[in-house]
Amino acid sequence: MSVRTRCATLLLSLCAGLLSGCMPVAAPTPEPRAQDSRTFKATVPTQTALAGAQLYQGTYAGLQGPASYLIEVPDDWNGTLVMYAHGYAGTGENLSVSPPSIRAHLIAQGYAWAASSYSANYYDVRAGVEDTNALALAFGTLTGGKYAAPGKYLMMGASMGGHIAGAAVEKETLANARSRVNYAASLALCGVIDQDFEFQWLGDYTLAAAQLAGLGPQRYPQSDYQALLPDIKAALFSDTSAALWQENGAQGTKLRELARRLTGGDRPVFELGFRTAGTQNAVFTTGGSDGTLNGILARNLYGNGGRTYRWTDGATPTAAETSFNAAVLRVTADADPNPARQGGLRWLPRVNGEFGVPVLTLHTLGDFYVPFAHQQRYRRAAEARGNGGRLVQRAIRAAGHCEFTGAEIVQAFSDLVTWEKTGQKPEGDDVLTPATLADPTYGCRFTRGVRPGVAACPATP
Repeated sequence: MSVRTRCATLLLSLCAGLLSGCMPVAAPTPEPRAQDSRTFKATVPTQTALAGAQLYQGTYAGLQGPASYLIEVPDDWNGTLVMYAHGYAGTGENLSVSPPSIRAHLIAQGYAWAASSYSANYYDVRAGVEDTNALALAFGTLTGGKYAAPGKYLMMGASMGGHIAGAAVEKETLANARSRVNYAASLALCGVIDQDFEFQWLGDYTLAAAQLAGLGPQRYPQSDYQALLPDIKAALFSDTSAALWQENGAQGTKLRELARRLTGGDRPVFELGFRTAGTQNAVFTTGGSDGTLNGILARNLYGNGGRTYRWTDGATPTAAETSFNAAVLRVTADADPNPARQGGLRWLPRVNGEFGVPVLTLHTLGDFYVPFAHQQRYRRAAEARGNGGRLVQRAIRAAGHCEFTGAEIVQAFSDLVTWEKTGQKPEGDDVLTPATLADPTYGCRFTRGVRPGVAACPATP
């Protein structure tokens, strides 16, 4: 073989070996998931404008189909648009959109606001982020070209909307979203701000409750969980017909203390939250789930292989805890259940603590559905990425999920926009130091109003 022939052969071999680098590589076909085949119905809202404002409402093109929208602009608009992200709306086919609870305050202060129904129900945070961003970018078109483009965008959301508010300012979202908006600041209320933890918590609590009740599963998912639920409750609580439940005997006490440790440690209002029927039932209705978030993912997210369940604080587990951990079913999550995707966000957008704008959060101490531990995990994530100085967190002395007063939200919003404008960081609460959280007065700094069953704060001299 001549030198020329050998060189030609070598070049052909190299090109074949490097073909994937010489030509575009086709994106892998995404795994099918139940959410992709679902359809939803958007309708035109029927809200009425507040005095001194113009209201626009209708439908627009969303990520998974039409979505409903509301936009309200005060006559003395200051040029800032506040995007509001609502919480979980269930699994029905009808989409709904609602205004923020501080709507009147926003209009009075000169802020325009907009809200989307999103184009899909279920826990579809991806649709929530994309459809909220798309609505923000369509502001001029949907208001008939009457206004100039917003000079600034702010984000706020509650519950699942808090997840959306957190994800919307993340570096990963800004790099991968189809519709991209650079928000100047974000207010996350009662938010799922560690997307994996929320579903680990729900899986852990329901699994541990069944085990403590003597009805622990032998396989995952436990398909008969909901059929067994009345017996599980009866074994752990003395009465579940009232608004407040009472734990029953040693096993019920173990469940309470196990939950205390899983949800953020000793703190005021935890026990009231634990005994509140509404949030207990909300958590228990997730028992028996398969870890795909009702088809938002194609694979199981839940796993407890390395978890040690404790209801005591000793240096080592007690004999009873050791026995429990040996007996409880161990589940292994599927490999990469929430992968990064080319040309868009993950099915479950991540909140990694990688943000470059001011973020302020509110969370009730007794929230049993989206536990206070979310705030602790968010703090650690932000600090690990050098963003601790951009995060302010406030604890509110209430038991319910998203149980805030208007005054608490207004103060948080006002402090956030002042921070964004002036650079003067507002005060917040320490969410990590156990002794601080365990103080009976923890949460008093930013709580406005006393809730039934919650001890009043000491009077300020």
